[in-house]
Amino acid sequence: MASGMDLFGGGEWTLLGLWFLALLWPISSALRHKSSLALSLTVGLLLAYIVQVLYLFLLRQGLLEVTGSYLWDDFWLIPSRIGVFDWPHTLVTAGFLHSPLDATHVLGNILVIVLVGVPLEQRLGMKRFAAVYVVGLLGGSIAWWVMNLDSNTPSVGASGAAFGLFGAYLAGWPRDEIAFPLILIRKWPVYVIALIYFALEVARAYQTLGLNQASDVAHMAHLGGFLAAYFLLPFIAKGGPYALGVQDDGPSSSSDVRARLNQVKANMVDLAGIDDPWTAKGLPMPRSIREPLRNLLASADEPETRLAWMEHLAELATCPECEGSLGVVERKGGPQLQCSKNHEHLCWP
Repeated sequence: MASGMDLFGGGEWTLLGLWFLALLWPISSALRHKSSLALSLTVGLLLAYIVQVLYLFLLRQGLLEVTGSYLWDDFWLIPSRIGVFDWPHTLVTAGFLHSPLDATHVLGNILVIVLVGVPLEQRLGMKRFAAVYVVGLLGGSIAWWVMNLDSNTPSVGASGAAFGLFGAYLAGWPRDEIAFPLILIRKWPVYVIALIYFALEVARAYQTLGLNQASDVAHMAHLGGFLAAYFLLPFIAKGGPYALGVQDDGPSSSSDVRARLNQVKANMVDLAGIDDPWTAKGLPMPRSIREPLRNLLASADEPETRLAWMEHLAELATCPECEGSLGVVERKGGPQLQCSKNHEHLCWP
């Protein structure tokens, strides 16, 4: 594998390093701070695109010379040269490159990753979302490679990964409604958006392949990413925070918060099956807490509701052992009412 990078000058190495930094810094920040990976990917793709535009600008202004090969030659996907897997990394790296002459390409992909990827990440959690993104990216690249084995035309773009998000969301939670600009900017069911995009790509692929019409868009990569993520989503989502096909109010504003609450709910102790702290100790229940305790027992299925009633109970009651104040501690198994002086006095449930 002969690489043009061997002849790179200082300016080219600087720009290449800047490109990698533009991509990896937002992603690493999301991992460190446990923030949205989907949003970080859009930032990384946009910053990397700006570096590509800067490189083209410097070339056109004569401020930089091509000393080896074009800066991105070793990173875009050319089907004919990976026939013997000499360039397998390009199946991935091509997904982080876009044509610097076509801003609509990168902006279109970013739009999909934000509007579809963010709520999907809230359904899956960060790690499973990352797996879906990689599956869509590789599915698109491999589909394009297989369908164009002898082609010398470079292929770039995150479209395979973006279409993979459509496929995964359709397979997992098709009735979720997400904001998307289809004619009108409003909330649409996922199955409507995903199937429209899939149908359009099938029609365009047929025009390109079946009717032999020229196209500079890798429609087979779009379909490959969509189908790969669609069929693999059930395996990726297994054990995740949401059951497949669940119909609720849709993903919350924070994937980490919603995932944590779902895990807490799954592990919460059933209050109906245990005695309250006063009955358990054979003590009379204070009159002031009888009604709040009944409300707690009647509506404690959700972690947020249980926490609210326990906090109210802690304000009204004192420890039956030492008369000390009470507090509420959040555990993996749900909120617990505890004595603030000695948790051995009271730790319920």
